[in-house]
Amino acid sequence: MDKSDYPNGHVVLTKNDGIGTIKFFHPASNSLPGAILKLLAETIQNAGRDNDIRVIVLKSSGDRAFCAGASFDELMAIENETVGKEFFMGFARVINAMRKAPKFIIGRVQGKTVGGGVGLASSVDFCFATKYASVKLSELAIGIGPFVVGPAVERKVGTSGFSQLTIDASGWQSAEWAKNRGLFSEVHDSTEQMDEAVNKLAHQLAQSNPEAMAALKENFWAGTENWDTLLEERAAMSGRLVLSDFTRNAISSFKSGKRS
Repeated sequence: MDKSDYPNGHVVLTKNDGIGTIKFFHPASNSLPGAILKLLAETIQNAGRDNDIRVIVLKSSGDRAFCAGASFDELMAIENETVGKEFFMGFARVINAMRKAPKFIIGRVQGKTVGGGVGLASSVDFCFATKYASVKLSELAIGIGPFVVGPAVERKVGTSGFSQLTIDASGWQSAEWAKNRGLFSEVHDSTEQMDEAVNKLAHQLAQSNPEAMAALKENFWAGTENWDTLLEERAAMSGRLVLSDFTRNAISSFKSGKRS
């Protein structure tokens, strides 16, 4: 077992029968501070290079929330554009690591997911979810926008679906909505049913031809070759916007529970 720890959180990679399972955790509803993002990107890259792994499963701990997105504490601590860009580059690096991994990545989304978490779900190659896995892009509500995760989300749900998620920044969309638009491949009534389906597909892919799967993945992601540059530009944009008075006041309101 490969375990990378961060105060109050961790990223763990386990290997079994050709399946590499990456699990991340943070006590704030599996939110993503910079250190966790760094570990996630590195772990995905390592799994992609590991010859003992033929397929990757990405999951989070717990049974209520898949991912709460960016860490509000770290957003509030950003003092200049350079620091802001570097924080959002954490999401860019994770998405690009998933995009470039020469192995299929299966997503397991057990509950609600917000912002950057929607970006993670959009960047896997096949995503399972439960009926409790509502999604929301809340960035506009705090004065920024889903610029870094946007290309990944739009690639899955289309411009119309992405626009709906972005504009209705305070509204949740159901797991069935996400399935109908291609974000989720399957939606199950329970975590147990979902895990059975995840395990079945993971074992099936672990027995498949690695060369064929790598070639297929490259085909699936055709047209994203500019994302290294594109997502860096988007990170810089977010890094500037997060410094605005509007954003700082909005985040403070969210943290104090005045807005939902």
